[in-house]
Amino acid sequence: MTDHAHKPSVSQAEAEAAVRTLIQWAGDNPDREGLLETPKRVAKSYRELFQGYEVEPREYLEKTFEEVGGYDELVVLKNIRFVSFCEHHMLPVVGVAHVGYLPTDRVVGISKLARVVRGFARRLQIQEKMTSDIAHAIQDVLRPHGVGVVIEAEHSCMTMRGVDVPGASLSTSCLLGSVREDPRTREEFLRLVRG
Repeated sequence: MTDHAHKPSVSQAEAEAAVRTLIQWAGDNPDREGLLETPKRVAKSYRELFQGYEVEPREYLEKTFEEVGGYDELVVLKNIRFVSFCEHHMLPVVGVAHVGYLPTDRVVGISKLARVVRGFARRLQIQEKMTSDIAHAIQDVLRPHGVGVVIEAEHSCMTMRGVDVPGASLSTSCLLGSVREDPRTREEFLRLVRG
């Protein structure tokens, strides 16, 4: 656990009691056979789904490799699947992130890019902030020439309630440095993401 990570101030028993209350509020009996273990299961699943509060995603980027053989082109990892939760309704946001950067003199293991996405996704989020957080973490730690992040996701708070538009998805992007400023680099990044 790091200084930036969050230690829950609510006990397991308190979390389970809250789930029991929600079951009752929904109109069911939490003492019914099929629901007896539900509070424990929900609390356990929430611990896993919100594990982003227990990590500092930037730390995944600290181990780098400088032996890159002169490589100076874009590095793009596409289709990083994630599940997050809308901070307004606590309903799932399911999507993919495409992450790229133009290295200076070092690169990071590609699994670390996926871990950064997961670290930010496994929190209550809005997609726009998550996109920016991922891009700025890579820019701040790796100090590349530029960073590009594109996220495409379906928000359950919109597709299964409220306006109820199944299949609608939201796309967000954050482009920094040369990926934003140099038209050729920007176009190459976007072409690689689409391709």
